[in-house]
Amino acid sequence: MKSKTLRVVLGDQLNEKHSWWKDDPSTYIVLMVESLSETNYVWHHIQKVVAFFLAMRHFAEKLEKKGIEVIYLKLNDDRNKQNFSDNIREILKVSSFDKWAYLLPDEYRLDKELKELSAELDLPFEVADTEHFLSERGDLSKHFKGKKTFMMESFYRMMRKKYDILMDGDEPVRGHWNFDKENRKSLPKDVKIPAPKVFSRKVQEIVDMLEKKQVKTIGRIDPDCFIWPVTREENLQMLDFFANELLDNFGNYQDAMKKGEWSLYHARISFGMNVKLIGPLEVIQKVEERWRINSKNVPLAAVEGFIRQILGWREYMRGVYWAKMPDYAELNFFGHSRKLPSWFWTGETKMQCLSQAINQSLDYAYAHHIQRLMITGNFALLAGIDPDEVDAWYLGIYIDAIEWVEITNTRGMSQYADGGLVGTKPYVSSANYIDKMSDYCSGCHYDKKKKVGDKACPFNSLYWNFYDRHRDKLEDNPRIGFVYPTLNKMKGDDRAELIEQAGKYLGDLDGL
Repeated sequence: MKSKTLRVVLGDQLNEKHSWWKDDPSTYIVLMVESLSETNYVWHHIQKVVAFFLAMRHFAEKLEKKGIEVIYLKLNDDRNKQNFSDNIREILKVSSFDKWAYLLPDEYRLDKELKELSAELDLPFEVADTEHFLSERGDLSKHFKGKKTFMMESFYRMMRKKYDILMDGDEPVRGHWNFDKENRKSLPKDVKIPAPKVFSRKVQEIVDMLEKKQVKTIGRIDPDCFIWPVTREENLQMLDFFANELLDNFGNYQDAMKKGEWSLYHARISFGMNVKLIGPLEVIQKVEERWRINSKNVPLAAVEGFIRQILGWREYMRGVYWAKMPDYAELNFFGHSRKLPSWFWTGETKMQCLSQAINQSLDYAYAHHIQRLMITGNFALLAGIDPDEVDAWYLGIYIDAIEWVEITNTRGMSQYADGGLVGTKPYVSSANYIDKMSDYCSGCHYDKKKKVGDKACPFNSLYWNFYDRHRDKLEDNPRIGFVYPTLNKMKGDDRAELIEQAGKYLGDLDGL
């Protein structure tokens, strides 16, 4: 009789190319679980929960078509113990297995849970890599051994060389590693933006199931038209659409924002990548191939900028996560402690930029990186919101948010709560930047040009108040530039008026 192994697959481990699936299907059974422990650890966007469950169900069906036996426990299955450990214990108790196996989780809490379960169970076990990322968990720590800060650019260049991406021998193509300065343009008024590629599924059954199980969610959903790609084939279609229709303009306008335009020139394949339906190397190679075939029409700056987000930033953030967790989740460099304003959950604020970004997030479970960094994140940092609050919001509201990538971007890049490990300076701005990169200020209740007085844009006084409040921590930072010389030149009354205006806003964040 052949030995049998129980192989556990988590909801973000849907890698059809994994070497596990080359083994004799008669030697193992796969366990996949929809559990309340995963839906309830933060308030998730309803579209995020639906996307995960759809992707998992489609993946399980794919495995079954290959002749692989799958034990799939839906959320409303009477056998479901509603967390991974209890379900694994129960399956191993009622069925005969010689050993069990799991793929390395990408979240610290699940890694810890499965390690503890492995130590508890009196049964042999195996742990395998997910075969997805282009670096190992510990590679970044080794690369920056002995360093106090981790410079992404150094790691990115190492990865470019390792995988021979956009290289000409040992040198970068056209002599430059980074074209970031060319990728910061605002949208021209007459630009014609392609309609976003979407899909359509009826998901009422899952929505009803969530309601019956009393899963508390945020955001909005149309149960008759779920638009996100949840299979490998659909994500490959999204990648093709991006490479052929959007890439040419992605670089120029990747930081731009426009009322009513929620997708712009962005690929929107991050969910598919983060649950491993598609892999980073195939995405990178697809985009590089498009450039090499049509370099006259496809700007290198766009290609390099996109590849840097995946080969550089994505791998880098995962490395930071495994180098610094679990302590990273407690960092609060500024000691911020305020609660998120209530309108972060409703979008009902008179600040049009935040209304646009938050309502878009509630409608689509999506916002691009500048909306996250320089609108919602910018405000949260200027307002002194507790990083725990900000983490929970970002982790819940975005379809692509899994802790390894969310917390490093939020607590590090966005909130500077790590004191500069990830970002070399706080990413904050007044209304000027928002107005430059968007049309959000047009028609806003607040006046982008006013720093104090009735209807003065809150970003203006909060910006100067932030730097004044944290002078002891930031004044010596060489990346900040003009801020403290400008503050020092201000007349005492002018500075006091700014601080007073900021104080009024901070005293009633819910009323903004």
